[in-house]
Amino acid sequence: MGVRRFDHVGVVVDDIEAAAAFLEVLGFEREGSARLSGAWVDAVVGLDGIDSDIIMLRTPDGGGRIELSKFHAPADESAVRPEAANRLGIRHIAYEVDDLESTLERIRAHGYDTVRDIVEYEDVYRLCFVRGPEGLIIELAQPLRP
Repeated sequence: MGVRRFDHVGVVVDDIEAAAAFLEVLGFEREGSARLSGAWVDAVVGLDGIDSDIIMLRTPDGGGRIELSKFHAPADESAVRPEAANRLGIRHIAYEVDDLESTLERIRAHGYDTVRDIVEYEDVYRLCFVRGPEGLIIELAQPLRP
């Protein structure tokens, strides 16, 4: 027996409500939230004295979720900075959209925009990267074929 299915991606943010609002503009649905602390979360995460909030948001198709986490303790001493796309680690989360232009219109109305250009990839997708709060990068891809 191995992996059964994809469940969620965890993203640590400082302004959890701004990050959740950004994802809600993209069509994510808030499932719930919780305050986490105690020995069990310390043991799982590998840090001592955790005090955090989480918000779970489900993708519009119901196939996965994003867990946003805000750590009140222990503090992360490094500053939030929008890293370049070649930085080691998870750099973006990609979603297929029905209509790239209307999706971009919706997010632009909330103050977000593309990282650079909208491009066409081999007559398969029109796509772009969008930078959300705290450097979160979302790839939006519209299929060019049915």
